[in-house]
Amino acid sequence: MEKKPYHLAIACLVATLLLTAGPKAEAQTNQVTSIKTLTLGGVFQEPREPVEEHFRPLAAYVARRLSPSGETKGAVIVAPTAAQMMKLLEEKRVDFYMESPYPTYVINRLGTATLLLRRWKGGMADYRSLIFTGKESGIARLEDLRGKIIAFEDPGSTSGYFLPKLFLLKKGFSLVEKPSLAAKVAAGEIGYTFTGTEKNVASLVLQKKVAAGAFSSDDHEKLDDKSKAAIAILGESESMPRHLVSVRKDLPEPVIKRLKEILLSMHQDDEGQKILRQTGNTTKFDPLPGGEESVRRKLVELYRPRSNK
Repeated sequence: MEKKPYHLAIACLVATLLLTAGPKAEAQTNQVTSIKTLTLGGVFQEPREPVEEHFRPLAAYVARRLSPSGETKGAVIVAPTAAQMMKLLEEKRVDFYMESPYPTYVINRLGTATLLLRRWKGGMADYRSLIFTGKESGIARLEDLRGKIIAFEDPGSTSGYFLPKLFLLKKGFSLVEKPSLAAKVAAGEIGYTFTGTEKNVASLVLQKKVAAGAFSSDDHEKLDDKSKAAIAILGESESMPRHLVSVRKDLPEPVIKRLKEILLSMHQDDEGQKILRQTGNTTKFDPLPGGEESVRRKLVELYRPRSNK
């Protein structure tokens, strides 16, 4: 049998591979480039415009790399609540979003979106909640909080409310929300109230207006030396990913795959590093610790509804 020249054989092989994989590869490419707008979502109660402007460079960066020809544009939408974000995802007005663990659990639990990556927000991969008191408060252990009021940040805070509350519930304490700092608390329960910010929590504790407070390990590190020396840690919750990235469930798989690749490699180029620093001092995006299923199970186990008693 006559042998074909080496270069001709290679050409035939390449042609065969293109004919075999071409339609599939082309279809995947078309799915990626057919996305005219890639929209990043976030949940914030503060004015929408400054927040959208803050995240716009990140959305634009991802869109440019998703479609180098410029066919895809980046956009940002801010929702005031987790429920509104769920609606935006269902309406396909948001393609991916970044949030802390508790809002992520609320939004994703009905299958609206799925976990994709972890975000190192503020340079941190993980964080935990700390329950603390003043060193001169006379409180030495968690049991001493019965009959008193503890200060939490706000109802949507992972580290400033849900983590410390669930930590106390697992310890067997009964927690009851109170309308004010002056409200009466039964001897067998711990009262709690919301202060709005982590700074208010620390201030109320140091002023002895509440028995204790809760904030993140990150907030603790930000305290000045004098304030840090004046508080005592009563308990620490388990650690959780600092921030999470999720994608809407019906986003085309090729788009999800490419989005994941872009975010994972973003810290490896100069422009990407600059944008990450400008976006909440983000260090990088990395794979979910233990995988998507592991993190999802942890969120469900931690946040599924349970009794206060």
